[in-house]
Amino acid sequence: MTHVSIKELTKVYPGADAPALDRLSLEIPTGELTALLGPSGCGKTTTMKMIAGLLEPTSGDVTFDDRSVLRDRPEDRGVVMVFQNYLLFPYMSVADNVGFGLKMRKIDPAEIKQRVGKMLELVKLPDLGDRKPSALSGGQQQRVALARALIVQPNVLLLDEPLSNLDAHLRFEMRDLIRSLQQEMGITTIFVTHDQEEAVVLADRVALILNGQMKQYDKADAFYKRPIDEATARFFGGHNFIPGTSDGQTFDCALGKLVLPEGAASGQGKLTFRPENVRIGQTQAGENVLNAQIKDIMYMGTQTRLKLTVTGTEIEAVVNPNEIEAHQVNDTLPIHLPRPTLWVI
Repeated sequence: MTHVSIKELTKVYPGADAPALDRLSLEIPTGELTALLGPSGCGKTTTMKMIAGLLEPTSGDVTFDDRSVLRDRPEDRGVVMVFQNYLLFPYMSVADNVGFGLKMRKIDPAEIKQRVGKMLELVKLPDLGDRKPSALSGGQQQRVALARALIVQPNVLLLDEPLSNLDAHLRFEMRDLIRSLQQEMGITTIFVTHDQEEAVVLADRVALILNGQMKQYDKADAFYKRPIDEATARFFGGHNFIPGTSDGQTFDCALGKLVLPEGAASGQGKLTFRPENVRIGQTQAGENVLNAQIKDIMYMGTQTRLKLTVTGTEIEAVVNPNEIEAHQVNDTLPIHLPRPTLWVI
């Protein structure tokens, strides 16, 4: 198991106006699963390739257990990378694909057969060892690629958008499988994704990268409860940002004077609260209770999204469809903004 440190890692491609990655620093504890999250072109895959040794950084360092690996060849780093396109050998059987890394290490064939059998059981493909990759579904091919990576027991496992080519129901299955295998084997794992939900479900910690710079590195719930800035909050589905002034206890803004949780920031800023934290309906009088008018109702299956106005200021709420059945556009109803769900940026 390996502790990975990324220190001021920077990559500037020739002819580029700005760095693809700008002074990224991360500490990834031994045995943890970390997500590099962000939109396309933000620097996620560039980071992963520099960790693997497939790209040389412009500056900065990558260390495994406090030892720099920048001068190590990719094959000497103990890193295995799983790509979104699987890259299985089409002419080999599933078993031969999985055992390929062991064969290159000159492991005894009998041991390879035994270890391949165990690994195929772990990825829930125990009876498919004789098939060719072309005879497998996309989800099965991804399991084979994962088994091929894990069987060599790497120091660090890198997953590049591992679920992007799978249908929705297969993504759920593969999330559970990746998480359970990673925890069982204790391999330090870094995976790239543009999907917030995927990052939150899988990762111990998430590094949000926007425009080549890390915005926030934290446990998943912090991005919903304590986003560092508006861009971060919006990336995680935040919609309500109300400018005003905080004295650390209350926030004075167009909605009125709202009571803040303990430890709130003081000064000019923006109050943010997530749409799903807005409470509607028969709300008892008390702090942070407001009257809102419904401007739009959008049914979304398991949820209903509301556009509301409070004293001329538009906010959004997400509620259970049953809560809004008796209401229609232009109705006025009380809403409650619970103190613990408010956050000042």
